[in-house]
Amino acid sequence: MKVMKKSVFTGERALFATSGAHIYDCVFEDGESPLKESSDLYIMNSRFSWKYPLWYCREVFVGSSVLDVTARSGIWYTHGITMEDCEIAAPKTFRRSSGITLRDVNMPNALESMWSCSDIKLRNVKINGDYFGMNSSQIEAEGLDVTGNYIFDGGRDIVVRDSRLISKDSFWNCENVTVYDSYIEGEYIGWNSKNVKFVNCEISSNQGFCYMDNLVMENCRLVDTDLAFEYSSVDADIRSHIVSVKNPTSGRITAESIGEIIMECDRVDISRTEITVNKGEAKIK
Repeated sequence: MKVMKKSVFTGERALFATSGAHIYDCVFEDGESPLKESSDLYIMNSRFSWKYPLWYCREVFVGSSVLDVTARSGIWYTHGITMEDCEIAAPKTFRRSSGITLRDVNMPNALESMWSCSDIKLRNVKINGDYFGMNSSQIEAEGLDVTGNYIFDGGRDIVVRDSRLISKDSFWNCENVTVYDSYIEGEYIGWNSKNVKFVNCEISSNQGFCYMDNLVMENCRLVDTDLAFEYSSVDADIRSHIVSVKNPTSGRITAESIGEIIMECDRVDISRTEITVNKGEAKIK
């Protein structure tokens, strides 16, 4: 086993194809791909300050370390990586990688990160940036805090728990998604997705949940949500007011109240959708 401590590495491929190393309190300065093609790494209290630090790697642990904003595109084609208590300030981190575990990680500039990846576990991860998780699959997230648009576009097999997502167009083009006990805010949530389920969630959306196949909502609240469910098949138990519902294709919708129901006979077969209002009456257009 190689042990490296309190060293500064510079130049391209500084530790190329390193295997079985423990790296402590080190800095990787200018020089691309310092650990490319490496495996079985244990890295602690270290800093990466240039591009492509962990490409084509296998079985890596990184703890209490930093990827500077200049370490862009830092982790691509890597399989089996765990990061704990880290700051990933660089954009475009994680691409075409698998076996990713992030715990207590902050990603303040997560633009175009976690693309086309699989087998992902996120716990207490804070994300700020657009297009996080695009075309990725087998995702388990808990305590996720996202500020950034288009999260999980094209994602599959996703479970999210106890999270906060402030994201326009979240969960577009997705398949097999379940979200529990979370707060979601943003326009046009869930378009063109199928087999999506929200349980005990509070959601605020403009024209949300449209063009969806098999949308299920259990014990959810819709805050300031209008023109919902257009051209969607839906089974929704809503424990709040809905501003307006427009042209669902089929299913059942129950709400405390609905400001306006828009059903256009030339667009949808209105007999295929049952809408129940528990308090008062809804205006039907």
